[in-house]
Amino acid sequence: MRKKKSAVERDRGYVFEIVKANIIALIVALLAILLSALAVKLFNVSDGTIPIINQVIKSLAIFIGCLFSLKKPNNGWLRGIVCGFLFVWLSFFVFSALDSKFVFGLSLFNDCVLGTVSGMISGIIAVNIRKH
Repeated sequence: MRKKKSAVERDRGYVFEIVKANIIALIVALLAILLSALAVKLFNVSDGTIPIINQVIKSLAIFIGCLFSLKKPNNGWLRGIVCGFLFVWLSFFVFSALDSKFVFGLSLFNDCVLGTVSGMISGIIAVNIRKH
């Protein structure tokens, strides 16, 4: 007879998934930012397109993190929202520390909205891809 997992064990699994998704997303974002900086330098991309490139990179990083980490079948949208929101704050602190300046403003709010929406969509897709 199988033992049912307690609520604490189940919640630990969800927390581990979210932490893993954010670590993967941060690594992907760091690598993609480095590659995009190289591409901007080589191809003389205009300054106006850099924020768009950054938003695309953040959304793709959240998607990849959710896709590889969210494996439990329930509440993919909610775990995706949490992943996206936490990733925005984690990446804000990491990239601000690298730049040596922390600027709180409207762009951070926009990043939070985009991160949560990207996370929600990514969580839904990640959970539904695993269904057989």
